[in-house]
Amino acid sequence: MQDSHISTHDAAADDRNDHIKIYVDGRIVPRAEAVVSVYDSGFMLGDGIWEGLRLYEGHIAFFDDHLDRLFETSLYTEIEIGMDRAALKQAVWDTLAANGMTTDVHIRLMVTRGRKTKPFQHPHLSMFGSTIVIIAEHSKPDESVVTRGIRLSTVPHHRGLPLTQDAKLNSHSKLNCIIALNHAVRAGADEALMLDPFGFVNTTNACNFFIVKKGSVWTSTGDYCMNGITRQKVIDLCRDLEIPVFERNYSLVDTYGADEAFLTGTFGAQTPVFEIDGRVIGDGVAGPVFARLRAAYKALIKADAA
Repeated sequence: MQDSHISTHDAAADDRNDHIKIYVDGRIVPRAEAVVSVYDSGFMLGDGIWEGLRLYEGHIAFFDDHLDRLFETSLYTEIEIGMDRAALKQAVWDTLAANGMTTDVHIRLMVTRGRKTKPFQHPHLSMFGSTIVIIAEHSKPDESVVTRGIRLSTVPHHRGLPLTQDAKLNSHSKLNCIIALNHAVRAGADEALMLDPFGFVNTTNACNFFIVKKGSVWTSTGDYCMNGITRQKVIDLCRDLEIPVFERNYSLVDTYGADEAFLTGTFGAQTPVFEIDGRVIGDGVAGPVFARLRAAYKALIKADAA
């Protein structure tokens, strides 16, 4: 049993982040000056969208895939980004250049509906155009997480139906996931395992979830979880490597009996899960399918850069 909580976003402290420069609506300013209005839609209502990006050896992994998702989400939410893809890409690269960053960087690209004239929710009160913020931090995933593993606790908070708030939206409105995480932490876990509206295993509060059973990889149908870029890359890698992979409904009965379990996300790539609801998964160590997929994903990033 671990003595302290860990996270898929664990990274070594880096003092350089105290002095980073941040992009705010066309200006790149010192961290202390990177502010938005209290009337901003993102601050006031969580009315915004975002993407997390990783810089590896001068290359942003799967940049176009992330921008596809951002622009798709902006279309659904009717948030006018106010910049085309080329301009948005340039803004990210300008932010990295201003900080002298070349590798091991996490980038959070955020777009809100912008500043409002009154503190109410109506979109027409956002009359000044979008707010765009780009935060790039020196951040290298803690490799010891692979040997320590993640503990999950199943929580009563589920990912909702699309007719409430579609879980595919990468929005600023994350309160449901935060409440789920709080519940899991109080239960002694690191992250929350969330079910879909019908009780099938779905995702965690922050990452997509996979299990391995008898050499086959299972994940949820994808109907009630974030359509993760890394999730899809892992599914594609399974097919390329001829590892049977299934997007299907499955329950905690299947999960507790899994040989391996792991999470996927932009920051941590793939992270093994050793324990769920107090039950050790498999041998309680990173398994062979996880190791094979993690190596293949690293190779995929190098190929994407090339």
